[in-house]
Amino acid sequence: MQKLSSLEVSEICDELGETYPKSIEQVHGGDIHSAWQIEFSNKKLFLKRNVRNKKFLEFEKYCLQNLRKYINQENLVIPEVIAYKNIKNIEILLIEWIDIQNFDQKKLGKGLGEMHLKSAESNPKMFGFPVEGFIGTTGQKKGWEDNWIDCFLNLRIIPQLLILNSKILEKETINKVKEKIKSELLNHKPINALVHGDLWSGNAGMDNSGKGVIFDPASWWADNEVDIAMTKLFGGFRKEFYDEYHKIFPIQKDFEKRIIIYNFYHILNHANMFGGSYFNQVKNYVKAIINM
Repeated sequence: MQKLSSLEVSEICDELGETYPKSIEQVHGGDIHSAWQIEFSNKKLFLKRNVRNKKFLEFEKYCLQNLRKYINQENLVIPEVIAYKNIKNIEILLIEWIDIQNFDQKKLGKGLGEMHLKSAESNPKMFGFPVEGFIGTTGQKKGWEDNWIDCFLNLRIIPQLLILNSKILEKETINKVKEKIKSELLNHKPINALVHGDLWSGNAGMDNSGKGVIFDPASWWADNEVDIAMTKLFGGFRKEFYDEYHKIFPIQKDFEKRIIIYNFYHILNHANMFGGSYFNQVKNYVKAIINM
C-alpha cells in the first residue's frame, strides 16, 4: 500500500494551517493517480497524488476552477479546490470531500444543462482551450479555432490519429473519415459551451442531498453535445438525466450521427492508451462514419 511521505503530510498541514491529520485512508479505484481521504478535526478532504512527469493535477485544478464559475449550486456540485502543491516534482491536489450516492439523476441532468447554458451565454468567441491538457494520460492540445469543425479536427481528432499505430488505418481511409466528419458537421450549428470533456458514469454521481456531482474533468470550449455523446459511450446515465438536460437543450437534427463522430475521439484515445480490442473499435467507428 502506498503511503504519503512525512514531508508531504507536513507540507499539506502547513498549507492548510492544520495540525497532524486525524486519519489518512487510501482510496482505491483510479488508474492514473493515487488518492486518499484525509481528515482533520473540522473537515475531510480528497487528496490526489501524481508521480508522473506531467502536470495532470495542475490541469485538473484549472478545469475544476473554471467549471465552477458556471454552475447553479442548487443542482450541481463540482468539488472546490482547496490547495495544489508540487513537492519535489510530486503533484498533490486537495479538493473537498463529497460522499457520492446513487439517487435519481434529475438534478445531474438539469445542473449539467444549466452549466452548459450559462457558459454558452458568456458569449465565447472561439472553440478550444488556453492550456495544454490531458484526456486520460494522453495530451489534449491547447489552442483556439473560430470554426467548430477546424477545432474538432485540428485540436482533437488529428492529434489522436497521429499517435495511432500507422498499421491500423491506411492514409486514404484517414482522409475519407476526416472529409466525412467535415461534411456531416457542415450544416450543424454547435452551441459553444465549457464542457466537462470526460463525462462517463465513473466521473459523475449525486451527493447526499440528491444534487448532481461531476469531477475528473478534461475541459474545453466545445459543442455542448460532446458531453452528452460521451454519457452514451459506456452507459450508466438514466432516462431522467436526459429528460432534464433536453428540457434546456432540445435534441437537434442528426444528433445520433454526431454521437458516433464525437465519441470517435474517445475511442481513438482508448486505442492509443490501451490498444487491444479498441483497435477494432476504431475500425468499426471509421466504417460507421464513412457509411453515414
